[in-house]
Amino acid sequence: MRRKTKETDIIVEVGVEGSIETGDRIFDHLLTALFFYMREKINIKASYDLRHHLWEDLGITMGEELREKIKGKKIARFGSAIMPMDDALILVAVDISRPYLNLELDIKESEEGFEVTLVREFLWALARTLNATIHVKQLAGVNAHHIVEATFKGLGIALRQALSEGERLESTKGVL
Repeated sequence: MRRKTKETDIIVEVGVEGSIETGDRIFDHLLTALFFYMREKINIKASYDLRHHLWEDLGITMGEELREKIKGKKIARFGSAIMPMDDALILVAVDISRPYLNLELDIKESEEGFEVTLVREFLWALARTLNATIHVKQLAGVNAHHIVEATFKGLGIALRQALSEGERLESTKGVL
């Protein structure tokens, strides 16, 4: 999947052996954790003008790519994880059905590059293009790096579960 605008040029290929090269070392680190815990091969290439645009547009492109991968398939729909990382304890829950984001992070010790605003932009863009409800709740923690990285690891596990093949259509309505 490719998204090219005046602000970004992003390629996301899930299931393809490659590398993660966004030009943002922290984002590369977090995406590496995300796809490791999703247990997915990934190829991401990106160029951008502002970090905000990179994080948002990568969320959009990733959501579009994942949506395309599950098109016409029965999926488990739901996934969740409680992810510890040192002082941080993060709950992540996903429902692949309709877009919504509830992000409750309260970082007490900031660290350059690990901003909640960027995490919010990425997750909201992913939620609306994947049609996913995503809840992230911080249960403990003070360190920005640990809180944000635990969020991405937990999201990887929750997405792996939710996007896995299902035996039936998981909806009493008959549609997702």
